Amino acid sequence: MNRLAGVTSPYLLQHADNPVDWWPWTPEAFEEARRRDVPVLLSVGYAACHWCHVMAHESFEDEGTAEVLNASFVAVKVDREERPDVDAVYMEAVQAATGQGGWPMTVFLTPDARPFYFGTYFPPEPRHGMPSFRQVLEGVRQAWQERRGEVDDVAARITRELAGRTLRHDAPQPPGAEEMGAALLGLTREFDAVRGGFGGAPKFPPSMVLEFLLRHHARTGSEGALQMVQATCEAMARGGIYDQLGGGFARYAVDAEWKVPHFEKMLYDNALLLRVYAHLWRSTGQEQARRTALETADFLVRELRTPQGGFASALDADSDDGSGHRAEGAYYVWTPAQLAEVLGAEDGALAAEVFGVTEDGTFEHGTSVLQLPDRDRPLLDAGRFEAIRDRLFEARAGRPRPERDDKVVTAWNGLAVAALAETGAYFERPDLVDAARAAARLLAEVHTFDDGRRLVRTSRDGTAGTSAGVLEDYADAAEGYLALFSVTGEADWLERAGRLLETVLERFAADDGTLYDTADDAEQLIRRPQDPTDNAVPSGWTAAAGALLTYAACTGEHRHREAAERALGIVRALAGRAPRFLGWGLAVGEALLDGPREVAVVGERAGGPLHRAALLGVAPGAVVAVGEPDDRRVPLLRDRGLVDGRAAVYVCRGFVCAAPVGDVEGVASAVGAGH
Repeated sequence: MNRLAGVTSPYLLQHADNPVDWWPWTPEAFEEARRRDVPVLLSVGYAACHWCHVMAHESFEDEGTAEVLNASFVAVKVDREERPDVDAVYMEAVQAATGQGGWPMTVFLTPDARPFYFGTYFPPEPRHGMPSFRQVLEGVRQAWQERRGEVDDVAARITRELAGRTLRHDAPQPPGAEEMGAALLGLTREFDAVRGGFGGAPKFPPSMVLEFLLRHHARTGSEGALQMVQATCEAMARGGIYDQLGGGFARYAVDAEWKVPHFEKMLYDNALLLRVYAHLWRSTGQEQARRTALETADFLVRELRTPQGGFASALDADSDDGSGHRAEGAYYVWTPAQLAEVLGAEDGALAAEVFGVTEDGTFEHGTSVLQLPDRDRPLLDAGRFEAIRDRLFEARAGRPRPERDDKVVTAWNGLAVAALAETGAYFERPDLVDAARAAARLLAEVHTFDDGRRLVRTSRDGTAGTSAGVLEDYADAAEGYLALFSVTGEADWLERAGRLLETVLERFAADDGTLYDTADDAEQLIRRPQDPTDNAVPSGWTAAAGALLTYAACTGEHRHREAAERALGIVRALAGRAPRFLGWGLAVGEALLDGPREVAVVGERAGGPLHRAALLGVAPGAVVAVGEPDDRRVPLLRDRGLVDGRAAVYVCRGFVCAAPVGDVEGVASAVGAGH
């Protein structure tokens, strides 16, 4: 075994038995490269990455390739989910040099960590215009030994360019209604009116954009915004990207019609989409949104929850196909014959018709991904449909399961806490709220140190990892705590969020309001990463803006609101140009434009009718607190008492307060009634 044997990352542990003499990302690895005067091969991936597995099998498990690598390089393996800062810095270099990026990421560095040659996947033999991995190794080795001056010049130039990319923007003010309108117009131009979603293949779930559109509809009444959400959510829920048997979403669809997924299931996708579907139901009462939300919540708890109460990062795309070979999607796909074997001829034929399973197949080797392709065809009798699904789900459970990356990532668990807490409250599922609370406790007890002010990025089996938390960890954990506070009324979560956000202001913020992804006392890389754009998850920048704004509304802390407004300046600058990559920033901008609304439910227990009516309001900036009159731990509840001896709801907006109300209809009117 190599030096990866003792690490906590499941991805690195997958490579612990490689003949490659891997090092983790440590100062000692670079010191070894200096001692031997050889370059560093940096290989970055993650446990659920299909092409990472392919390259590992083809090259890193190959004795001959390993011999070449070990002789001329120091090989360093990084889990991008554990070290997003390292991934971000070198991915930026890869994209600048090649025009594209992805994983596995392959970068060659000098012993002082400066990059000079880049790529992603390299095959074992030349193909499709790509050199073989061994050819790349030989080329880099020769350049290092024979053209060192050229290598040093390239590394110095690239490092200078990266260091000069510190982000500044010329719009210190947050976005206004005009910028929101420009963003909506830009999204309308890119919307796929036939198949839902934005752009073409491959298609990723646009979770954060959908949140913005829902909030924009709530604030302005824009039917076009709501229609884009409804069409996209229906298409995804009917498509192969959604697990029609077990709930939950795959990472993306390889086609424009949501038919064939890339089968890995990520915690962050499912947490974000759970919240979207729950919010869509809150706005419309749509039954499909309710079903999809609850099935996704149940998937999270059933498939990703760890024994310690947190949530694992991902399920792999690959699994054993039953013959001892790993294949992408093997756990999920079906043939007509397999359906008939489980259900019998009559129900098997019916299931094939309903789920779009054909003799030719919609995937590989004559297999099909289950979907509900015919939206005009009414489903068969609900009882019979559920019975068929249950039987297929039970039969599928007997197949070899995809492996699970069971490390617990702080940020993604924060997203899950927020989604499960809200979904449990909306649908009166206290078990989901309990699951959210357990995950939050794990973050508070295992991931947190220094009196609740600092975070580690990951844990595994209840043991904290060694990587420092990055901005998204602080922001998303705070977001989860604030949502849990709103649902439960437990003031401890508000206080914990406040301690994390204080660290954001002290350690991650620049004087001009811009935010960095790493703390000012974190490990110094060749540049300090900084990115406001939302991609697979909300950027740390926009997530921090959202949590700061919510916390300010809960506490009246002007410093936090001002920090949120400064951070949102980048959204004002980019809203009309790149709305697809600013979804969460735009959603936070909508909350700011709405007030936000401060809702204090006094004299009622959490989950009571007035509290639930407040939570079901669709106003994009509604912040809800519930508790006893004049609770000194919760600023929203201070100096607010019962009205005529009865529970009351106080609503303030834009620094102006309305008269308290004491009935559900009054609360719904004050916070924006949905369906």
